[in-house]
Amino acid sequence: MANLPFRNVWRPLGRVQSGPAAGSHGIGAWAASHASYPTVLPLSGHRIRVFFSVRDAHNRSSVAAVDIGLDGDRFETLGPPRGPLLSPGARGAFDADGVTMGCVVPWDGRLYGFYLGWTVLRTVPFTNFIGLAVGGAAVGDSEGGGAFECASPVPVVGRSRENPLTVGYPWVIRDGDGWRMWFGSHLSWGAEGLQMVHVVKEARSANLMTWTPSDRVVVGLAGSADPQEFAVSRPCVLREPDGTLSMWYARRRPGYALGFARSTDGETWERHDDLRFVGTPESWEDSERTYPCVFDHAGRRYMLYNGNGYGREGFGLAILEE
Repeated sequence: MANLPFRNVWRPLGRVQSGPAAGSHGIGAWAASHASYPTVLPLSGHRIRVFFSVRDAHNRSSVAAVDIGLDGDRFETLGPPRGPLLSPGARGAFDADGVTMGCVVPWDGRLYGFYLGWTVLRTVPFTNFIGLAVGGAAVGDSEGGGAFECASPVPVVGRSRENPLTVGYPWVIRDGDGWRMWFGSHLSWGAEGLQMVHVVKEARSANLMTWTPSDRVVVGLAGSADPQEFAVSRPCVLREPDGTLSMWYARRRPGYALGFARSTDGETWERHDDLRFVGTPESWEDSERTYPCVFDHAGRRYMLYNGNGYGREGFGLAILEE
């Protein structure tokens, strides 16, 4: 792998959305806490839209969004959060216990939202499957971005021989004439609680609707380099100008941290987990940063990320140091 084309050094710009404040904006009891998994959609000019997951008093998650004006290292929120834009499914459905947006893909005048559907279980804490919801907003319409509608009552990536337990955290990009997804998959559950082995795999599609997952582990655990690590999740992938691929992800060890990898083909990745932030962390992010969403905007590169409590304290924004 060639040398990295940039220093993976980030400068925090501040918290964008606090978790508990989501319920205080008057958007309803469905948003009682958390602001998790920030997911970007560029709009026109200096505007971006950030989708994120909130929870009600019963811990069921729904999707909200807030628009942000972003210019260099300055940002401002443009009005209160809106939602719910996507709500939990019917009783017994794969997403009955919550929905969390993983990525939003604009294509052919529509928005394709790939999300985690949550099901709470008895013998293990939960299982996730990947659903697809579709919205009709134009990308440049700052007042658009209304509710999403589920495209299918069943997951687009669910249990299979390749992924027999739980899948989630989808990230989708255009790949030639088709589409490519990287997602998280459990290889096993541990003896109790949240003990697990969770890695990154991939899937491919010709039409965004029908996906064929591979059984290949593309980013596995650090192993002897970090024996405490038991999960690599929420991959976020960008294609660089030279055609290589960059991936940022969350690491659990057991607290959360951020990781990074490079690839020439999307199948074989080389980990470089030494990314760092400059300055002194604020109180909402002083113990962990996780669930990254990296994007390019107006010639600069940014990262949305969660702080302490993987969304309990909300999410912030950082800029890549030049």
